Amino acid sequence: METKSKIKKRNVESVEVSNQRNIESDQTKSTQDEHLNKRQRIEETSKDKAIESNPYLAHLNKPVRPNQAISTLDGFIPGKTTATQARKAEEGLYNPFNNKKFGQRYHDILESRRKLPVHAQRQEFLDLVHNNQFVVFVGETGSGKTTQIPQFLCYDILPHLKKKQIACTQPRRVAAMSVAQRVADEMDVKLGEEVGYNIRFEDCSGPKTILKYLTDGMLLREAMNDPKLEKYSAIVLDEAHERTLATDILMGLMKQIIKVRSDLKVIVMSATLDAEKFQRYFNDAPVLTVPGRTYPVEIFYTPEPERDYLEAAIRTVMQIHACEDPGDILLFLTGEEEIESACQKIKSEADELMKQTELGPLKVLPLYSSLPPQHQQRIFEDAPPARTKEGKPGRKVIVSTNIAETSLTIDGIVYVVDPGFSKQKVYNPRIRVESLLVSPISKASAQQRAGRAGRTRAGKCFRLYTERAFLKELQEQTHPEILRSNLGSVVLQLKKLGIDDLVHFDFMDPPAPETLMRALELLNYLGALSDEGDLTSDGLLMAEFPLDPQLSKMLIESPKFRCSNEILSIAALLSVPNVFLRPNDMKKQAEEAKAKFAHDEGDHLTLLNVYHAYKAELGDPDWCYDNFLSSRSLKSADNVRQQLKRIMERCDEELVSTPFTDSNYYLNIRKALTAGFFMQVAHLEKSGHYLTCKDNQIVQLHPSSSLKHQPEWVLYNEFVLTTKNYIRTVTEVKAEWLLDIAPSYYDLKNFPNCEGKRVLEKALMRSKTRGRK
Repeated sequence: METKSKIKKRNVESVEVSNQRNIESDQTKSTQDEHLNKRQRIEETSKDKAIESNPYLAHLNKPVRPNQAISTLDGFIPGKTTATQARKAEEGLYNPFNNKKFGQRYHDILESRRKLPVHAQRQEFLDLVHNNQFVVFVGETGSGKTTQIPQFLCYDILPHLKKKQIACTQPRRVAAMSVAQRVADEMDVKLGEEVGYNIRFEDCSGPKTILKYLTDGMLLREAMNDPKLEKYSAIVLDEAHERTLATDILMGLMKQIIKVRSDLKVIVMSATLDAEKFQRYFNDAPVLTVPGRTYPVEIFYTPEPERDYLEAAIRTVMQIHACEDPGDILLFLTGEEEIESACQKIKSEADELMKQTELGPLKVLPLYSSLPPQHQQRIFEDAPPARTKEGKPGRKVIVSTNIAETSLTIDGIVYVVDPGFSKQKVYNPRIRVESLLVSPISKASAQQRAGRAGRTRAGKCFRLYTERAFLKELQEQTHPEILRSNLGSVVLQLKKLGIDDLVHFDFMDPPAPETLMRALELLNYLGALSDEGDLTSDGLLMAEFPLDPQLSKMLIESPKFRCSNEILSIAALLSVPNVFLRPNDMKKQAEEAKAKFAHDEGDHLTLLNVYHAYKAELGDPDWCYDNFLSSRSLKSADNVRQQLKRIMERCDEELVSTPFTDSNYYLNIRKALTAGFFMQVAHLEKSGHYLTCKDNQIVQLHPSSSLKHQPEWVLYNEFVLTTKNYIRTVTEVKAEWLLDIAPSYYDLKNFPNCEGKRVLEKALMRSKTRGRK
């Protein structure tokens, strides 16, 4: 040790001496170098010009490299590289994807990336990819699969040399955005250039993009215009275990595309060990399993079922903060409203607790899909420091939907609070009602949630349900979304893709025939499919919009009613989270503010009034705050409207408005709404309740409706299943419009017997009488 320090001291001294000598000779040397460099440059330039102008010296005219970056890939054969080659390139001076020098931060990140479990099996993964078109990759959350596997492919396939891309799908928008940002940092490139993302109504990619993270729904939309997905050299279907509607369709499509594209590589990635099912489905594809970076997790159950899981969850978080060792907390809840409410309560209880004790501060952060990207990124911030030098350190509490189960990995989590619920889509084809219901999670989800606690050290998971409930009541796996969804949009997309034989399409889990029939019936009534089941010109137009078929139909019909500009705004507002805010402690003020925008004839028109006022105020966030409106949702709606407008223009749909002073202004808008939502209509019965047309479901107007009276006929945007059946976002319509706009659906020969039928019969008689006159 002593010898080392002496050598170090001597080295420092010799460097100082040589530096002194250098300073003395630098001035004379620099002038000599300047003359030499100048002469050299002149010689090189004249030599280059001579080669360029002389055809006999053309063989000497080699392309000039912008810098030494290309040399890092020398010897690479696309699709046949080794892990050693890739590692060497990653450790080089220059970035092979943008020819820029790597920054110091890149090397720091690279060091931590190499510690991820997935890196240990890089060569094994490459060998499988080189020899197979399909590879099933099972990696526990935290193994690094989502960020690293697409980068392994970039260094292997070298898509930038072929002007192609690598796609990595995500089931959720928030995951696509945050992972793309992380990978851009890891590859030392700018987000939106070499690495980008594409989610519904937001495309952050460009001509330089070689690696793109996108939602599974967006890749499906791309396939509608590019059935062979020619722009991609590899496709990674991530989080396949979640079995979303779009992922299931994509898996079936991949099996078809592979038959005509021998150059395409498909990697199916899953976080759970149900790999055998995927392996069988993909023609016995090889499976590579990588363990996660996990520590033991101690699991606690409640002795008795909890009556109020939200109250129990908040109580548990506070107890952890007061009694447990340092470490961040992850609490799983079901939706935005519940999460925001819980965050407020935890904050106020923590403030009270800090006044009475020496406990550290609590940073409470929400996480759900509609949260803006900059707010989502806050979950990766450090926990707050202690209030005093000797005080206890602070904690971070993340209150999240099931997005934090597998889609995102958050370091520092030591405690997980799992109430055992999530919001799940449920569809009843008999009454054509699709709803998001708070439902118990599966055992697989419960295991994933518990695993979040063991990422950085041994952790604890507090399950707010009994052990018996876990063993006896929870199902093994979450049912695939395709078995519990309205398939209207899916069938339309498959038809656009040219897949006509839906019954024999290779679904991993085929949907119920009744669900498929309902979807075909819906599209037929909307005019998207002919009676023979072929796609019509209207159907082709509707498929261009990333919307539900009813909204698409409403948009393409709106020019006939001279109100396409207004319908664009309404469609955008229906595609974003609720614009009205209603804080628990200010409900009365919020309702008074909402009343200023209310329209007597319906909620759709109330939304339109809000949007017009928002635009008149130039999108001022302060004005939104004062009027209890969500600035975030309105800004998002404005962006969605721009995107939809571009599609309308591309499809040569006329953008028109009835003059505001015209008495038919609101009337025309209501008729255009009817053109899309005529299958979602309810009639007021003599008993005082509403009955949905044809399905005869007893419903009530949702309490949030701005309608002050009960119109005889209403159309609704959403059927809400709670303790009662509610219809939400409703607008008044006329019986005559239903008969004029949708005569085949309101064919009274096939209409169930009810009061509504008798009213329609009278309206039909009146219109026939008027016609004869």
